[in-house]
Amino acid sequence: MHIFISGATGLIGSALIERLLARGDKVTLLTRSIAKSKARFTNGVEAIDSIENLTDLDQFDAVINLAGEPIFAKRWNRRQKARLENSRIELTERLAYLINNGSTPPHTFISGSACGYYGDCGDNLTDENTPAADNFIANLCLNWEKAALAANCRVCLLRTGIVLSAAGGALAQMLPLYRLGLGAKLGGGRQFWAWIALQDMVEAILFLLEHNQCSGAFNLVSPCPVPQAEFNRTLGRLLNRPHFANVPGCILSIAFGERARILLDSQRIIPAKLLQQGFRFKFTHLHKGLEAALK
Repeated sequence: MHIFISGATGLIGSALIERLLARGDKVTLLTRSIAKSKARFTNGVEAIDSIENLTDLDQFDAVINLAGEPIFAKRWNRRQKARLENSRIELTERLAYLINNGSTPPHTFISGSACGYYGDCGDNLTDENTPAADNFIANLCLNWEKAALAANCRVCLLRTGIVLSAAGGALAQMLPLYRLGLGAKLGGGRQFWAWIALQDMVEAILFLLEHNQCSGAFNLVSPCPVPQAEFNRTLGRLLNRPHFANVPGCILSIAFGERARILLDSQRIIPAKLLQQGFRFKFTHLHKGLEAALK
């Protein structure tokens, strides 16, 4: 297949491209730096730095949209919220327009979203039928998904949890603190964290790409979400570092503002639709998922 990918140089995109190239697919990626991207992916990759001059996407068999401003990198003031929205929604709207503008469009559009769609679910088991919450992140995800669903082809939405990899993402940001012995229970520690191993994330995207019966929203998370206190304890033990601190929720709210909800909201989310379709996770339990990420 010839696949167009946005967000290709991020954590998930980079790992996905390696797998696509290994199985013989042709990849065209959207990137800010063509030279750096071609230096990184030397075999079978084409690159463009803009889609403004494209009139359609007919040359591609599928489009995978993983682009977006990092969600936790900066405080959510009005300007940053607009940047988060524009980096996701405007690009997705443009990709959907280009798909619809062609005469032989791609058969599949796989587009990112996030488990923030569900907000704080408490202890309730949450699957893809659970409605969206009403807060900034949930509304961002909802509008992001609506933009993708405007495409006149098969659309799969990736409601992604914490992706475990030492190479990037949330875990990579945690590791320096844990290695200094500053691992901590956050808030009450009872809030569930939905996570997925990077390997399973990539394989799930490939599964959705290859199975034409799959469409709509999919939770890309392990079947076994864990309370944050368990996540903290497991990571601390694997690193053999102290992890007994406790940071109250009020302190996190002062330090991170509205972003603290990402750490404190409880998301006991399961990948019901992936499991129903027959996808098999390699890493279902946190210990093994973290162990693989740290290696």
